[in-house]
Amino acid sequence: MLYYRMGCERSVMEDPDDKYDSTWDDEYEEGKFGMTETRTPSRNLRAASDMQRFRHMCQNKIQVPLGQEKHNLHFYQNRSPSHPDDVYIKDYHKHWLGDYTRLERAHSYIQWLFPIQEPGGNSYAHVLTLEEIQHFRSNNELKNKLLESYKLMLDFYGIRLVNEKTGEVQRAGNWKERFENLNRNSHNNLRITRILKCLGILGLDRYQKPLVRFFLEETLVKGTLPQVKQSALDYFMFAVLNKSERKELIKYAFWNFEPKEQFVWCPRKIRRKLLREIAQKEHSSRPPARREKMHHQTDYKRSSRNRGAQNEGLSRKDPRHYRLSTQNWFH
Repeated sequence: MLYYRMGCERSVMEDPDDKYDSTWDDEYEEGKFGMTETRTPSRNLRAASDMQRFRHMCQNKIQVPLGQEKHNLHFYQNRSPSHPDDVYIKDYHKHWLGDYTRLERAHSYIQWLFPIQEPGGNSYAHVLTLEEIQHFRSNNELKNKLLESYKLMLDFYGIRLVNEKTGEVQRAGNWKERFENLNRNSHNNLRITRILKCLGILGLDRYQKPLVRFFLEETLVKGTLPQVKQSALDYFMFAVLNKSERKELIKYAFWNFEPKEQFVWCPRKIRRKLLREIAQKEHSSRPPARREKMHHQTDYKRSSRNRGAQNEGLSRKDPRHYRLSTQNWFH
């Protein structure tokens, strides 16, 4: 039997009120917030559970028979074709690039180009074995071929990779046409989720955050992909294996989501913390003169309330004392 642990996040699901998401568990552990919140019912719990299961697969030890066939590895080594299409990896990269009609209508290739540890809609495809994961993560030639598959799908979605080191992506020249296709055909959201998972599993996790950041900007800020918005929030963000990067993405989503009280992708105590950060940022961005004026106004209101409370207490004891204190105040 083979035992292998991937270098992904350690997910400690100890928060009974947030059982499907460990993104913020370290903040609870540090005592920054209490754990009294309950999960908002509108959160997509099926999606949260699916993404938690995916992240757990990346950190748990799993037993795999040594004699198991390596179908995905052989496919990426160009030793065997995909099924049922009977296409080799080199032919996908050479002949399918830019063939948008075929990429849209065919549904059996995505499981071969982006294998994961979960079955998909193609019964002829195979889930990744841990031996295959080892090979991919330690072999640059295999990862380069996977990168070519990633570029093929980015082009299909109207996106281009502008920096292979950082993973930065931008709109391609034909983005309007391709975005229309994304909005029409929601099954591509499932494909993007699979791509993100595959990138994380097979050693190209540096490409996860930039792609998710791109979709969050297009959906929440620019509003160009309304039919992708829900999947970006429910699935894409939580496919990112690096916890600190996932936090950054959730914060970015919160900052650009309206109305903020309906943001359900983090605990409400974290949401309150983010609201305080926004308020502090807005306060610090004001001109100094305006901040000082607001500070004086606040002090005046506070002192007025204090004097009112004090005088109210005195008036109950002795009305004459209240009138005297009032006269003294105005003189």
